[in-house]
Amino acid sequence: MALNWVWTGFFIVAFATAVARWLLGEDGIFQALLTALFDGARAGFEISLGLAGIMALWLGLMRVGERAGMVELLARIAGPLLRRLFPAVPDGHPAQGAMTLNISANLLGLDNAATPLGLKAMQELQTLNREPEGTASNAQIMFVVMNTAGLTLIPTSVIAIRQSVALKQGLGAGFNAADIFLPTLLVTFASLLAGVLAVAVAQRLPLWRARLLLPVLAVAGLLAAAVAGLARLPAERAAQVAGSTGAAVILGVVLLFLLAGAWRRVNMYDAFVDGAREGFGVAVQIIPYLIAILVAIGVFRAAGCMDALLSAIAAGVAAFGWNTDFLPALPVGLMKVLSGAGARGLMIDVLQTHGVDSFVGRLAAIIQGSTETTFYVLAVYFGSVGVKHQRHALACALLADAVGLVAAIGVGYAMLR
Repeated sequence: MALNWVWTGFFIVAFATAVARWLLGEDGIFQALLTALFDGARAGFEISLGLAGIMALWLGLMRVGERAGMVELLARIAGPLLRRLFPAVPDGHPAQGAMTLNISANLLGLDNAATPLGLKAMQELQTLNREPEGTASNAQIMFVVMNTAGLTLIPTSVIAIRQSVALKQGLGAGFNAADIFLPTLLVTFASLLAGVLAVAVAQRLPLWRARLLLPVLAVAGLLAAAVAGLARLPAERAAQVAGSTGAAVILGVVLLFLLAGAWRRVNMYDAFVDGAREGFGVAVQIIPYLIAILVAIGVFRAAGCMDALLSAIAAGVAAFGWNTDFLPALPVGLMKVLSGAGARGLMIDVLQTHGVDSFVGRLAAIIQGSTETTFYVLAVYFGSVGVKHQRHALACALLADAVGLVAAIGVGYAMLR
């Protein structure tokens, strides 16, 4: 219901703004909204079409791993933590393995792998859903919110963009594109913690027990050690290690699945085709949900509502006498909630306008690397299982986004000024 009001609000605000601008003499505003409407529909279809092949690949491999018993093995390894966060998921259920792989892929910045694995997890969680038809279960809400506030160890794409812009700006070998590692990790951890706590409060989960806190602290220690080690490397070497590590982990999992399947004499070809067929169907099912959210975002942007929102925020910040140096980077965070591609374009604009090594440039990169496209994740993940009533998922996800944005600004002022 919440997403329904947000979706409708995008259109109402956009059309009302367009009418006002037309009355003020901007004759082309309605054409701009119409173009954005069609562009959003086309983009939704193209994204879903491109996702079909990736979905077929990864769900095919997941089916091989599932029949080889590897998914159950991964689920048992992650069981102590997942049992506390997902008490309704039985031990050894395939959903635990899929969630574990999805979280691991997100951690390494492997979006192409994380999305199909996440959708597979949503399908497995749907088999346990005892809510009324079309309503999200507690486990699905927790999983989706964790994805919207996903912990990222290595923001590889942001580092690559920063390095490319730095070369165009003539910065020498002294520029370190990987200097956003530690700030990004701190921000994503804060965002993830806020999201998990918000869902836990809404679902009354007992998260304060030692059995949960100790694994979380252990994981946090390992992440901190990994980040500290990568931060000591030159930018290009760090990016190379990050990319090689991610590729090696994913290929290692694939090889492990195939070897386990051969050991257990699984008909892996038939298993792969069976899973790939399911993946293609899921990609097709996503199309209407994705188009719905992209066209709403498109008209909201085309009407100039985002610019008006930022102007109002700037006036409010200035009224309190606060420092406004962060404001040029703020659109990246606001746009990232709505559109990943739009936020990427805004980040590049900030890097080019203010400089890749400026405070604002670094802050924009941290925001881009530590936040997720919330409405996209909600639309795709819930749409893949036909969930329309998302209960408290949107509110918890937006709270995590807000905490992440505030944390990014705070960490930026503390570490980069």
